[in-house]
Amino acid sequence: MNPIAHIRPLEDGSFLEQPLFGPNGHLDGVAELAEQFATSFGAQQFAKLAGFWHDLGKYKKDFQNYIRQSSGYQNDVANEGGSGKVDHTAAGAMFAVEKNPVWGQLLSYLIAGHHTGLPDYFKDKAEGSCLQDRLQNKEHLELAKQGSIPPELLDLDFSNHPEKDVCIKKDNGQLDDKQLHLWLRMLYSCLVDADFLDTERFMSPDMNENRGNSLSLIELRKKYDEFMAEKTKNSARTPINEIRSQILRDCRNSAQEKPGFFSLTVPTGGGKTLASMGFALDHAIKYGFSRIIVAIPFTSIIEQTADVLRSVFGEDAVLEHHSNLDPEKETVKSRLATENWDAPIIVTTNVQLFQSLFAAKSSSCRKLHNIVGSVIILDEAQTLPPDYLKPILSVMEGLVDYFKTSIVLCTATQPALEGHIGSMQRGSEGGFEGIEKNKVREIMTDASLSEKMSRTNVSYIGTIDEWSNLAEKLMTHDQVLCIVNTRKDCRELHSLMPEGTIHLSALMCGEHRSKVIADIKKKLKNGESVRVVSTQLVEAGVDIDFPVVYRATAGLDSIAQAAGRCNREGLRDKGEVYVFSPAKKTPLGLLRYGEDSFSDMIVSTFSDNRIELLPEQFRKYFEKFFHRVISFDKNDIMGYLAKDAARLKIQFRSAAEEFSLIDDRGQKNIIVWYSGKYDSRKLLNQIAACGPRRDSMRRLQRFSVNIPEKLWLEYQKAGYISKVKTNNGELDMWCQAVPELYDEKFGLSLNGPKFQGDEFIC
Repeated sequence: MNPIAHIRPLEDGSFLEQPLFGPNGHLDGVAELAEQFATSFGAQQFAKLAGFWHDLGKYKKDFQNYIRQSSGYQNDVANEGGSGKVDHTAAGAMFAVEKNPVWGQLLSYLIAGHHTGLPDYFKDKAEGSCLQDRLQNKEHLELAKQGSIPPELLDLDFSNHPEKDVCIKKDNGQLDDKQLHLWLRMLYSCLVDADFLDTERFMSPDMNENRGNSLSLIELRKKYDEFMAEKTKNSARTPINEIRSQILRDCRNSAQEKPGFFSLTVPTGGGKTLASMGFALDHAIKYGFSRIIVAIPFTSIIEQTADVLRSVFGEDAVLEHHSNLDPEKETVKSRLATENWDAPIIVTTNVQLFQSLFAAKSSSCRKLHNIVGSVIILDEAQTLPPDYLKPILSVMEGLVDYFKTSIVLCTATQPALEGHIGSMQRGSEGGFEGIEKNKVREIMTDASLSEKMSRTNVSYIGTIDEWSNLAEKLMTHDQVLCIVNTRKDCRELHSLMPEGTIHLSALMCGEHRSKVIADIKKKLKNGESVRVVSTQLVEAGVDIDFPVVYRATAGLDSIAQAAGRCNREGLRDKGEVYVFSPAKKTPLGLLRYGEDSFSDMIVSTFSDNRIELLPEQFRKYFEKFFHRVISFDKNDIMGYLAKDAARLKIQFRSAAEEFSLIDDRGQKNIIVWYSGKYDSRKLLNQIAACGPRRDSMRRLQRFSVNIPEKLWLEYQKAGYISKVKTNNGELDMWCQAVPELYDEKFGLSLNGPKFQGDEFIC
């Protein structure tokens, strides 16, 4: 009985075997692909060995009986190993350690976790067996060896000096322990992607044919050059267009510089989306990089950016990967490409990028080897979360230093990420060493660009004690936007405004907000009266243009974002932005740190109450802001990953569980009733009739609202929400159950249980 890896049932009722080893064997196929993937960072021998050894446990007699029986291939085979699945990953992990106690232990993480995810070495808070325990049960390897493992596999071994093939070396030649987790994740990515692809090639050959065949970056640059030439030809010779041309020239000139960190400090309206793509294409082609990754903090900006890039490069060249993607935009090819980012241009979220770089699950890590040899454009770089800034900057430095990656920090409000960050007491708990000093190179050559492109006067008008006083000021303008810090403030101020004033907050579902924003744009375009009271969500890439904007005190970066909604198109000589202090400050936390840091600058820097949105002011602001942050690694991610790395002991799973850029603990999600492009009640009815299909579930995300868990419990108790029904029971999802819960004007209604305090920030 020849050992087999997989069995595929054929339409005629027969079965096709894939051998474990030999011609067309699974181990051979995985080893070949993994070796190919790891070539980009010089780790071929490690990836190849992991590929050959990852399924040694399938030689166990128990496993061979199990696979034949569970597939229906040989129902009469006695399953001597008992019922249920048979562990086939531990044997290869043990064999690697047996071959080499150091390098083999590193490979054991990948092999033991190639299905269940990268494990913790020690038992800790994460569930599941730890690597230390799994390596103790020698019976797994003995049983595999009894299953006639070919001598060719047993004779494979590491080279005499495996360390020569490890890229994470400091200038002194020592391994960089701090980046060992990243190197192992990259290797793990090579193994699991190869395993998925070889299995798919055998089990689903039709699906496998839909992969790859993308245009090269050289072909895409040709499309880009043609698009930009046409755009330039059709543009008027205005001062703003001259500045945009200079920005583009600087981007393309800087692309010739050696790979590393770059900053692109361009004010709103400078055309940074297309200019940064010019840099990325030229830079990638010059240095032999494979792809361009655009990471964006807000899904609203992602959709706009992806649409712009598709207009340049075509549908198939741009892969859009985020949770809110409309199923209508998906194709079989794009859905497959999101699994491993096998595309030349990827537009994704910061969350997707960084959660993957700290992930343990095979499905999340699978794409990582395709980040090697990339240009990463981090749009709105100031939004990197301070609570996780230390591990994020560490992994960014790892990518740049060891994995042939260039990173562009792209924003109008450049944060201070070089040198010592945080507390002025060097080495104190609140501070850490960021990106090495002078390592980030600014692309723009004109330091006065922000002043030249300024389209607003920004001034501080002091404290406004009563919302009624602010309402009076707002009513003197026909077209005005006012941005406040909490949903509660938004409702209170809106209640004092005249009929027709528009309310915007995150208590409205995404579909509702999109419709309201479209109405606002229409009124602005037609010159109609339009007054809007909003939370800060309107600053997240919402492309609107008011002549006057009021902003409650916040971080200087938020004030700059608010100013970006004023005179955006330069239709007036100057727009007016008024910053005011509300009677009540925001609750303690990061928003409060921003507000207090800005208040400091009112005294020390903006003493004449005229606020300058210039690069040097943002540097001062971020220094003050970071000085207030208590921890830049609040869940000790680097402790899990680096503390015991020199002893080859890494807590992958615990770190992955603790690294969460979206802190939704204490939050619950409700699907509300609303009709826009789609109707949520119709979608719920479809799910009730046909079950939770992928397209219906994706579309429902546009109708969700997050609320605090204690309020969710009140709604549940009152019968305002119920579980989503399916044709086969209920889902672990909750939806609106009574009409009065959701309001066409405000979103989630106050007619239900009372809202408490300032818990609703946006």
